[in-house]
Amino acid sequence: MSGYEAVIGLEVHVELSTRSKMFCGCATDFGSDPNTQTCPVCLGQPGTLPVPNRAAIESLMTIGLALGCEVAPHSLFHRKNYFYPDMPKNYQISQYDEPLCIDGTLEVEADGVTTRVGIERAHMEEDTGKSMHVGRTGRIAESTHSLVDYNRAGIPLVEIVSRPDIRSAAEAQAYLTELRAIVETLGVSDARMEEGSMRCDANISVRPVGTDTLGTKVEIKNLNSIRSLGRAITAEIERQTAMAVAGERIVMETRHFDEQTGATSTMRVKEGATDYRYFPEPDLVPIVTDAAWVDRLRAQLPELPAVRRARLIAEHQLTKEQLSVVAASPVASAYFDELLAEGVPARDAAVWMSGELSRALNAAGHEIGDSVIDAQALSALITAVRDGVVNLNTAKRVFARAYAEGTTPMAIVEAEGLAQVSDDDAIGTAIAGVLAGLSDDVARFKAGEEKVFGFLMGQVMRALKGQGAPEVVQRILREQLSR
Repeated sequence: MSGYEAVIGLEVHVELSTRSKMFCGCATDFGSDPNTQTCPVCLGQPGTLPVPNRAAIESLMTIGLALGCEVAPHSLFHRKNYFYPDMPKNYQISQYDEPLCIDGTLEVEADGVTTRVGIERAHMEEDTGKSMHVGRTGRIAESTHSLVDYNRAGIPLVEIVSRPDIRSAAEAQAYLTELRAIVETLGVSDARMEEGSMRCDANISVRPVGTDTLGTKVEIKNLNSIRSLGRAITAEIERQTAMAVAGERIVMETRHFDEQTGATSTMRVKEGATDYRYFPEPDLVPIVTDAAWVDRLRAQLPELPAVRRARLIAEHQLTKEQLSVVAASPVASAYFDELLAEGVPARDAAVWMSGELSRALNAAGHEIGDSVIDAQALSALITAVRDGVVNLNTAKRVFARAYAEGTTPMAIVEAEGLAQVSDDDAIGTAIAGVLAGLSDDVARFKAGEEKVFGFLMGQVMRALKGQGAPEVVQRILREQLSR
C-alpha cells in the first residue's frame, strides 16, 4: 500500500441534439463538409447578435432534473475569454457563477460498492470549432500545419461538473457509463463519444489516506471513451502516487493521455478562472425560470435507467450482468422490449442479448443500434430453440455465422437443413444402426456401466449430424437399451 488515495472529479461535456446551434440558426448535422454550417453569428462577425435556443435550455433543465439538481430561478450567460484558433469570437459564451442547474447527485456502483457522487453544476455553453493538425500523427507538435472546421462552433453544449467524490478509475467509469445512459434515455443527445458528442475531462489529485486536505489537481483533457477514461485515470494516479512517495512536487497542469503509450504528458500549465476574465454577456438577457416551467419538464421525464433496472429485477429477476446489457441504453431497452413483444421469455431474451449478441457486437465493433440481426430475427431463432426445431449449440453457431455474413439465422437453418430431427421413427432407426455396430459397448451398459451411456449418446448424435433433439434421442436410446 502506498498510503495515498485518489480524489477525482469529472467534467462531462454533452453536445445537444438540437436542430440548430445555441445562438444562431445554423444546422448541427454531423459529418457535413468543413465550414458549410456557419454564419456571421457563430463566426463572431462584428455587429451580430446571439439569440438563445429555447430547446437547448429546456434540454439542460431536463438533464438537471434527471440528476436531482435544483433549477435556479435566475441564471446568467458570461463571456469566457481566451485566444485559441478554434474559438472564432476569441471568447466562449458560457455560464460562470450563476449556472442554471446546481446540487444534484448520481448513484453509481463499482466493484460491488454503491457511491453517491455529487453534481456541483450543470450549465450551458457553446462548443468550439475542431482543429485538425496535418501531419503523420495528428498531434500538434508533429504537424506541418493546422486547419480549423467551424461547423461545430456554436453547437449547444452542456457541461456537467461532478464534485470530487470519486476515488478510483472503476468508479469514474461507472459514473460516466450511468451519465451517458441517462443522457441517451432523455433523448437530448446521441452521446456518441467516438463522434465527440460526449467528451470527458478528469481532474485528479492524490492525498495521504485519512486526511481531508486536497492535493494538487491535474486535469486530463478530452477523453473520448469510457475505456480511455479508466486507463488515463489509472496511469495518472500511478504517476502522482510515485511522485508523492518520492517527495516530488506535483504541478497543477493540463495533461494529454496517449492511447498508444498509455501514459499522460504535459500540455500546458493549468489556467485558473481569473485567466479567462469572465464578465456577463452584454448581448443576452438573464434566463428566468418559474415553477410551472420546471414542473412541466419534470412531468415529461421518462423512466430513468436506475428505475428501469429496479423494475426489471422485480419483474423478471434478471442478474446484474444481464441488466448491464439489457438496460445499457434506450436502444438496448427497446431491443429487449421488442423480443418480449415477439413472445420471447424475459430470461431467454436477457441470456441471448448478454451472451451471443454482445459477443457478436463486440467482435464487430458495433453498438446495439447497429446490430446486423434485429430483434425479430433473433426472436425467430430463440423460438426455434424453445420449440425443439434447432438445438442450442447449433443455434449459437448459426447466430455467429449469420451476424458475420449479414443474413438471418433461420435463413441459414433452412438453407442448410439444420433443423433438429425429432421424429421418433427417424431417430429410432438411427439409434438401431449405431447400437448394431457397438455390441460390446451395449453389453457393458447392460452390465451396469452407466457411464457408457454418454458415449453411446455421443455416437448417436454424431450419426444424426448433431441434429437430433437431445431429449428425444435420450428417451429412445434408453428404450432400445432396455430391451
